[in-house]
Amino acid sequence: MKKMMKVVLAGVILLSLAACGSKKEADKLDTIKEKGVIKVATSPDYAPFGFHTTINGKDKIVGADIEMVEAIAKKMGVKVDWVDMSFNAVLAAAKEGKADIAVSAISVTSEREKSFDFTTDYYTSPQVIVINKKNADKLNSIESFAGKQVGAQKGTIQENIVKQQMKDAKLVSIEKLPNIFLEVKKGSLDGLVVEKTVADAYVNQNPELMIAEIPLKSMKEDSLCIAVPKGNEKLVKELDKYIKEMKSDGTIDKMVKENNQLAQKGGE
Repeated sequence: MKKMMKVVLAGVILLSLAACGSKKEADKLDTIKEKGVIKVATSPDYAPFGFHTTINGKDKIVGADIEMVEAIAKKMGVKVDWVDMSFNAVLAAAKEGKADIAVSAISVTSEREKSFDFTTDYYTSPQVIVINKKNADKLNSIESFAGKQVGAQKGTIQENIVKQQMKDAKLVSIEKLPNIFLEVKKGSLDGLVVEKTVADAYVNQNPELMIAEIPLKSMKEDSLCIAVPKGNEKLVKELDKYIKEMKSDGTIDKMVKENNQLAQKGGE
């Protein structure tokens, strides 16, 4: 009798586990609309897409990414809860459920596609090398960076660009982008790799710096997208709809241009 009860109990447990395993988790779009809030992980140290500036005496996070998501949220009928963190932690926050999506000038890579689905791209910017003007004559080719120290923001595709396209250079990974520009300005780094749109904002603020006339290879990673944890097809589709609308009518390009101008006036 005891053996029979054990068999029956084991069967019930297995059925319960099977039922739990087959239960599909709700798409984030449903929970976002139910709560009326979308939680967004971002790293606001990447002008003009996301950065800190002072408005009416108060520190505020601004940028093209910020405006774009706020506009999307308005169309969705929800509010945005921004989670400010280092870029190296942005994707992890979304993956671990600490945020619904990650928006921080994020590029699509094969490695990231294992954990995330990505929206259609909302902006494309080529990669460039930023150097100190005093080194313009001697740092004028990829080969001239052999043995030189080149900075890239930790956790970004720029790290791979240095490794793959500047193989003889020494990669220096730093968490905060403004710090990398400062090191190039001071001369402790020989250069840095960054998106051209971002480089323009910093170079215009720092006359000691310049974009080197050294072409880097174009890649699919030059395009920026919103990262969404896998299994949220409805949310991706909704985001895509609004991104396409804002791209086609020029809204996103306008946001990038205006925030570039704002960054040049004093954003970090």
